Amino acid sequence: MKSTSTSDLRAGLSVVVPVYNSEQSLTPLVERLHTVLPSLAGEWEILLINDGSRDRSWEVVRDLAARYPQVCGIRMMRNFGQHNALLAGVRAARYSVIVTMDDDLQHQPEEIPKLLAKLASGEDVVYGTPVSLPHGLWRNFFSRFTKRAFAYAMRIDDLVDITAFRAFRTELRGAFQTYSSPQVLIDVLLSWGTTKFSSVKCEHLPRTIGRSNYTPGKLFNQAMLILTGFSTAPLRLASSVGFVFTLFGLTVLAYVVGRYLITGASVPGFPFLASAIAIFSGAQLFALGIIGEYLARIFNRTVEQPAYVIKETTEPPDSSHV
Repeated sequence: MKSTSTSDLRAGLSVVVPVYNSEQSLTPLVERLHTVLPSLAGEWEILLINDGSRDRSWEVVRDLAARYPQVCGIRMMRNFGQHNALLAGVRAARYSVIVTMDDDLQHQPEEIPKLLAKLASGEDVVYGTPVSLPHGLWRNFFSRFTKRAFAYAMRIDDLVDITAFRAFRTELRGAFQTYSSPQVLIDVLLSWGTTKFSSVKCEHLPRTIGRSNYTPGKLFNQAMLILTGFSTAPLRLASSVGFVFTLFGLTVLAYVVGRYLITGASVPGFPFLASAIAIFSGAQLFALGIIGEYLARIFNRTVEQPAYVIKETTEPPDSSHV
């Protein structure tokens, strides 16, 4: 793919922000973006994707769209999830470069030039990685686990610190233009169109408004979705576990038969037999659980549930698609 030049950036920049229960942070975020973006692109837009917020976020989005012609709001029918909202925004973007960021002011609009400078050097996707993770111990642990699962599913070995603060060229969406599954992971979809990923260090501030919607449990579930929805690694692990325990069973059988032939006595004790049964039963249930995860993913895709449903949008600014 061709590299993104300064002229490409001047041609247009779209900033996509998924919105969920962030009525207090949206106005300062948009105001700071309006200060930064005019110096970065000849034309630009801010897409605010309201993902079923339960507060006044949509009213704030509508007010911002009325005040600023570059702001466009998209309201989902219900909460579909951050990545699903991102997919809706990415498909609605009209300019040649897309920047995605969170709505809680942890991602700094003033750091966007760092992403664009790295993108202009020839990369396809650039992540703004934090100098230090601004969360607690367990949240950081599960966050790293999820990012490593992302990197594995994306088949990239030299980048594990994947974040929601990213910049990429809009043409990459052609790789997932027909994707319609409700299980959306935007980073994996981007990897279908390129292998040129990079990152730059950016300042990520602790959240001061509201609280994060990503608990350790949700991060773990997302990691499982990555591994079972976009990778066959767990199936290979289940096969390997089954093979190892088959060898273990054959070894135990050889020991029992050998002991009987040599000494004329069998292996004594119920605990030994109970332990062996428990081990093999656990291995079987582990393999069945992994297979069940894949069957669930297959079922979700066969029912043709949409990735998102848009309820309404604000009037977009007058401009043609790139």
